[in-house]
Amino acid sequence: MADEARPHMLSPSAWNRYETCPRMYWLSRQGLPRKAGMAASVGTAVHASVEDLLNLDITAKPDSESGWMVEEAEGVLKRRWEEEKASFMATPRRPKWKEEKWKDALQHQRGGIIMLLDHVGIRGLDHQRITAALWRKIQSTAIAVEGELKTSDGRLMGRLDLLMADLDADGKPSGWLVADLKTGRIPEGELKVDVNRQLRMYRDILLANNPDAPPVRTEGWYTHDASKWAAVGESVLEDAYAAWQATVPTPMPMEPTVGDASCGGFCDWKAWCPHWWNWRHENGTLHKSDFSDAVVLLHHFDPSSGAAVLELCEPINAEGRAVPTGVQQSAKFSDRGKEALQETLAAGHQGALFLGSVMTAQRVWRVGHWCDVLPWAPMPDGVEHHR
Repeated sequence: MADEARPHMLSPSAWNRYETCPRMYWLSRQGLPRKAGMAASVGTAVHASVEDLLNLDITAKPDSESGWMVEEAEGVLKRRWEEEKASFMATPRRPKWKEEKWKDALQHQRGGIIMLLDHVGIRGLDHQRITAALWRKIQSTAIAVEGELKTSDGRLMGRLDLLMADLDADGKPSGWLVADLKTGRIPEGELKVDVNRQLRMYRDILLANNPDAPPVRTEGWYTHDASKWAAVGESVLEDAYAAWQATVPTPMPMEPTVGDASCGGFCDWKAWCPHWWNWRHENGTLHKSDFSDAVVLLHHFDPSSGAAVLELCEPINAEGRAVPTGVQQSAKFSDRGKEALQETLAAGHQGALFLGSVMTAQRVWRVGHWCDVLPWAPMPDGVEHHR
């Protein structure tokens, strides 16, 4: 009930999801089980560790003390890594946790520190040589660290990583810099349109809330190679408010945007949407790629080996009702894929299963840790759903 009473707010990620497919956005608000991802978990741990370093209490350290940053940074990251791992493992929809990604997390954290040093004009400095005085200088430029941005009417919101004092050539404050840490793929030539809009939305909410603010810039700080990418353009608030109106929650499912960009690509909510399946079936691409989504019946499963016999299904109507095709397929469930199947069966599920990202290139399908194994439970058009 508390969630239903919460006022409707629009974030940049929700806006992007709605533009990709209104049904995807609608499903994301139905309280369905979310999927954890290793890349997102690494990003969360890195973000939190950089923010922790900016909040670090080093008042007891003499100005000249150095040699402490690398060990301190690794310790902070390790604590956040373990927190994120615990949260990840408590999420039913998850792949396996990859300890080997720790070195990537360290690289991303180093990139964040490099960009903070660059912010005060320091480049190429070995991190063992960072002094307490230098880090305090960096900390002094941080106006806000990890906070929620929200318009006064509560309709638009975002999560602000860093609000820094922008410095001129002489190192004196000249404005504000909204810096958003990015652990994803480095831009090719310019920021992606949706990322540019996200950063401008942060800027514009900040300006709306602070009419007497100094000049405000915004940048995406990409930790992989410590590169900074400016987001420029007109205000997005008018478009954001229009999107807020369009995304007001409804009990009736929103219309899908059917096509390759939505149904053919990544979507966390396929197990509850009949449209991708009908689209794949109608254009003849069902089970045709090396990694495929499928709706199947389970005829046999050996819990010890993970060997299984599946029967492929096709949609019989627009509501996504599954009809067996008579085509049987050998499969091997392993790691988290096997665990998820056993958990689903133990919960008493009978009937069709949704399998996501199955490796279908070989004679025996592989359902591994990266796969979704969920009850097939499509939410059809024209039927109200109340959370």
